[in-house]
Amino acid sequence: MLNIHNLSVSFGGTYLFEEVTFRLGAGDRVGLVGKNGAGKSTMLKMLARDFAPDSGVISQEKDIRMGFLRQDIDFDRGRTVLEEAYEAFTEIKIVEKKLEEINHQLVTRTDYESEEYSKIIEDLSDYTHRFDLLGGYNYVGDTEKILLGLGFKREVFDNQTETFSGGWRMRIELAKLLLQNNDVLLLDEPTNHLDIESIIWLENFLRNYPGVVVIVSHDKMFLDNVTNRTIEISLGKAYDFNKPYSQYLELREELREKQLATQKNQQKKIEETQKLIDRFRYSATKSSMAQSLIKKLDKVERIEVDEDDNSVMNISFPVSKEPGKVVVEAENVTKAYGEKTILKEISLLVERGSKIAFVGQNGQGKSTFIKALVNEFEYEGNIKLGHNVQLGYFAQNQAEYLDGEITLLQTMEEAATDNNRSKVRDMLGSFLFRGDDVEKKVKVLSGGERNRLALCKLLLQPINVLLMDEPTNHLDIKSKNVLKAALQKFGGTLLLVSHDRDFLQGMSNIVYEFKDQKIKEYLGDINFFLEQRNMENMREVEKKEVVKTAAPKENKKVSYEDQKKGKTLQNRLSKIESQISQLEKDIQHDDKMLASNYDKHIEDAAFFKAYNKKKSDLDQLLSDWEVVQEEIDSL
Repeated sequence: MLNIHNLSVSFGGTYLFEEVTFRLGAGDRVGLVGKNGAGKSTMLKMLARDFAPDSGVISQEKDIRMGFLRQDIDFDRGRTVLEEAYEAFTEIKIVEKKLEEINHQLVTRTDYESEEYSKIIEDLSDYTHRFDLLGGYNYVGDTEKILLGLGFKREVFDNQTETFSGGWRMRIELAKLLLQNNDVLLLDEPTNHLDIESIIWLENFLRNYPGVVVIVSHDKMFLDNVTNRTIEISLGKAYDFNKPYSQYLELREELREKQLATQKNQQKKIEETQKLIDRFRYSATKSSMAQSLIKKLDKVERIEVDEDDNSVMNISFPVSKEPGKVVVEAENVTKAYGEKTILKEISLLVERGSKIAFVGQNGQGKSTFIKALVNEFEYEGNIKLGHNVQLGYFAQNQAEYLDGEITLLQTMEEAATDNNRSKVRDMLGSFLFRGDDVEKKVKVLSGGERNRLALCKLLLQPINVLLMDEPTNHLDIKSKNVLKAALQKFGGTLLLVSHDRDFLQGMSNIVYEFKDQKIKEYLGDINFFLEQRNMENMREVEKKEVVKTAAPKENKKVSYEDQKKGKTLQNRLSKIESQISQLEKDIQHDDKMLASNYDKHIEDAAFFKAYNKKKSDLDQLLSDWEVVQEEIDSL
């Protein structure tokens, strides 16, 4: 589909990458990886034709459709979530509008015998066929399915896009791309604003995507679960292997070791040949042999070992002093924004040395609770910090608090104390800001570099309790690994908000899930939490099998009253399932009616009232089904 040949890009006379060549074909799911500033986002922009390279060629098949998820998203004001998502169906909407015009003419015209009327009938048939081929009867249902998968609830479908945060707007843009049936998907950090459940849903979607997917991501587990190929940009070169990220790292290291061994053997042979040349160079009888060896040595192609950029941060979080046994005690914490309650009567006790992960969907209150701990706003309830507690807080948007108009050195010096002001240059150096870098203004830094600076600034204050809200956003994989190792060695108390499963592994011994204004405790790490959630989902899948296969064998041990009750419940369950099936068919029929003549039905209040009632009834039936099934299982 895409051929990239000898692509080179330079900034200020320095090559970002030079003569990079690779090909992308159907079924390729590529992880484009590398350190912050290596050129990953630049490569995506060139593939999307946002700008041209200095040299080289990007060729593609004719009529290829390409979708690009950018980090800067700008929607037209006044559209709802559904309306914005429907923008994915440009051709369908054109055909749909044409069908509306034709239907209007058929209703208003009375010249049934004229040629013009016959032509309208023909157009109706042609456009209806085209509408069907384009999936016009399914796009409403497909849109709802994608939005639900990305974490939206039905009740917000009619809310205007400007009422949502940047993270949720990014999800709307992602939904549009996934609905467009593009041949090539270019995704720049698609998981940055997704919760764990939405990431899992996106993984399943992309694994079955038939076209080309190119993903820039620092989420190692996401790359491993989705990609089948890795292209790493490092020191101006591209390393390309048909392996997911973790397997690629292992394979590349093996190849590098072989290169080193081969280079060592070659160097040994070169040294032996050089010794012979030196011995015979001035011998009258051996000079011709020496010249022959010199020519042979000149023709040898020297083996080079791939360079690797191993520069990483040097970071540690020292514990200032030991606090009391209880570091945080929260009682009945409630927080609402207007009429929307985020947290309701949350109580939590955090003991010294605890390693706690906060997980859950966006908007469920994880960051809100962290902000309450640092007293960033007013709330109901009580939060009490323990004896000698010194909080270190890294906000999700910590980089935005940095002053873009001052230099890195000034940023550190202004935050430093008399005790550590003399160390700020060394501290910046340990975070890879060396030499003249410290005189750069903050506004020229990339997202990952700003996060590194914010982390460096955090270390200027005494800390024994760390509150980290999405600290890995924009950090490259090597930097994340260094940060993870530093947090694992931290001897104090850690409260960590993150959606990055790979980063969370081995980081906590308690997980709190935030959901529906409450929290639920899981006494284990993130793997235990996910196992518990998956087990619950599997029980839902297996319930029908349990009822059908296990019940007959157990009837001998069940009392007559329970058998009678079970039969009644089973009949009720069958009736509910029948009603669910019929309602789903009715709603699908209504969706098709809406698609074929939207303007007519949108003015029909009775139609929409009945349509919404069917959806409400369906939700209630699904809830009833779960209740009845649980009663059957209890027998």
